[in-house]
Amino acid sequence: MAIYEYRCDRDDVFEITCPLGTAPPSAPCPACGAMGQRIISLPSVRCGARRGLFAAMDRADKSRFEPEVVSAPPRRRRSNTIPLTPQLARLPRP
Repeated sequence: MAIYEYRCDRDDVFEITCPLGTAPPSAPCPACGAMGQRIISLPSVRCGARRGLFAAMDRADKSRFEPEVVSAPPRRRRSNTIPLTPQLARLPRP
């Protein structure tokens, strides 16, 4: 379910909840019953660890003035999974 915002000319902004992608272009205001037009607003994105978000923002800000120096490309790890069929064993590995 998603929350959609609508603007009523008399009662300002109100919200309705609908399944994602099914919001109508206009909806009745719960206070006065007049039709309100849908407005586009920023999505509410929640992240579990705010500390990680702030650390990433600080790192990005620091890299503007002091870019990180990389001495070698990152190493790729091979997966230790066993192919399910013998035909897959002959395919090239990444």
